[in-house]
Amino acid sequence: MSTNSKVTSKRVSTIAAKILNSNSSSQTAKKLAGSALSQVQKGSQTGSQIEDLASKVLSSPKYSHETKIMAGSVLSQANKER
Repeated sequence: MSTNSKVTSKRVSTIAAKILNSNSSSQTAKKLAGSALSQVQKGSQTGSQIEDLASKVLSSPKYSHETKIMAGSVLSQANKER
């Protein structure tokens, strides 16, 4: 199985931290933000459940721009073979 060496950028990490500290952020946004922050260092990659969630977020018009940033970030760090 191949691994992905990409890491979460400082910009995305900052947005993720704001989402996690906000009382008004959705559970979906918080799950994606947590996944993005867990991938700040090399060696981590997105799990299949988060990949599915991120894919749904990106294809739905109901999520905020920040939530879609998180979804895009975690999908870019997904296992390409899945």
